[in-house]
Formats: sequence, structure tokens, C-alpha cells
Amino acid sequence: MQQTFYKYQGTGNDFVMIDNRQQTFNKKDTKHIAFLCDRRFGVGADGLILLENHPNLDFKMVYYNADGNESTMCGNGGRCLVAFANQLGVIKDKAVFEAIDGLHHASINNGIVKLQMLDVDVVEKHENHVFLNTGSPHHVQFEDQIENFDIKTKGASIRYGAPYNEVGSNVNFVKKINDQIFTVRTYERGVEDETLSCGTGVTAVAIAMHSLKQTNHNLITLKVQGGELKVSFDDENGVYKNVWLIGPATFVFSGSL
Repeated sequence: MQQTFYKYQGTGNDFVMIDNRQQTFNKKDTKHIAFLCDRRFGVGADGLILLENHPNLDFKMVYYNADGNESTMCGNGGRCLVAFANQLGVIKDKAVFEAIDGLHHASINNGIVKLQMLDVDVVEKHENHVFLNTGSPHHVQFEDQIENFDIKTKGASIRYGAPYNEVGSNVNFVKKINDQIFTVRTYERGVEDETLSCGTGVTAVAIAMHSLKQTNHNLITLKVQGGELKVSFDDENGVYKNVWLIGPATFVFSGSL
């Protein structure tokens, strides 16, 4: 059976998109999902996303990491799925959809997608890092030599080490440019390597930097390997609400296998 797929990317974070409104995709076949994401033998992507029908909302998002396993929320993936839904005619300029971490509102205008993220009410501050959950777990720490830093080796050691161990955490390395701009590089669990961008990661970094008083702004620019993203939020006595991830989502190509 031939499977039509669509390829999207958001600041270099790329995804295989499949319209599964007819429930024809075998979601239990993790090897096939991993094959589709394989950059040498398949389509190549950081993850695979299914767009499915929802009884009350515009659609449902089902996200798989490149290793074939269903995973936690993916911010850039959610933004790309909004662009995909727009291309399919499922939505026009606004959307409300369900993901694994709950309900999300979004809008699309001239290729820029704004995605509302989870409220964050816990920011764990440790001696050398911050930990928080923005739909996915994120470890955040400063790194002055970020341009030439071995992200894969250092990221893996933190991702698999205590206290994260087998469950793991995404790992973000941050360099402050000024009060409103930060450079971010992210090691993603499930991909087990650096990705060119991570939506939940830059969201975590923006909130962490505000919580650490590295910035007083509530609109932060994050420079990633694949481009630039923005995160806005409201701080209500240490609880971060009205959190929005903002950036481009681009159709790359489509095909069938």
C-alpha cells in the first residue's frame, strides 16, 4: 500500500507529516516509523506527525520521535502541523487542536505560526542548571563556548545521567547575547543528537532566563542553528501563562512510499 507523506520544517527541525484522518496508518509499527525518519534509507526527519480527526476540535496531533516511539509534546512539530492543516484545508488562519499534553490554540499568517504552549508553574533551580517542563522535560544550562561545543557528547551524558537516567531529558545549552536575545543549542532525546531547533526547548530557555533574572522582557528572541524563534509569556507571580512559541513553518516537499 502506498503512503503519501509531506515534509515540513520549522527553523530546521523537520518532520514527516501524514494525513491519518481515515486511520489507515499503522501506529504500532515503530520500525516503519523509524524507517520513514531515517535520513539514509527513508524520507529523513527528526520526527513523524499524524494529523487525525477530533470529535470537538479542528484536529488531533500524534507525535513520534525519530526512534519510532510516541513522545511528549513537540513545539516546532505542532507549528508545522498547523501549517499542514492549513495546506489540507482543515483550517484557515486559526486552530484549536489536541496534543499529548492537552489543548493548544494556534494561528498562521504568511508562513508564521504562533502556538500557545502549556502554562509553567514549576521552575526548578539547581546549582548549575534549571529544569522545567514545557510539554516535554528540559534541562537548561549556560555554555560560553557554545559555538564549538560538543553538543552530542555532553548532551548525551546529561540526558542519560542522574537524575534523569532512563526516562531522560532534553538538554539545552544557552549563551546570553543581550537582555532580549539568547543563543540555544539542544540535544533531543528520541533523536539522540543535536537538532537544528527545538520548540519546547527554546520555550524552556526563555522562561528559565526570565526566572533567573537574566532578562526582564516577556518577548524573547532565541537564535538556533536553523534560524530564529520568539517566545512570549506573562509572568503571574512566578507562574508563566499565555506562553506563545512564534516562528516560520515551511512546506518542503511531498511524495509517496
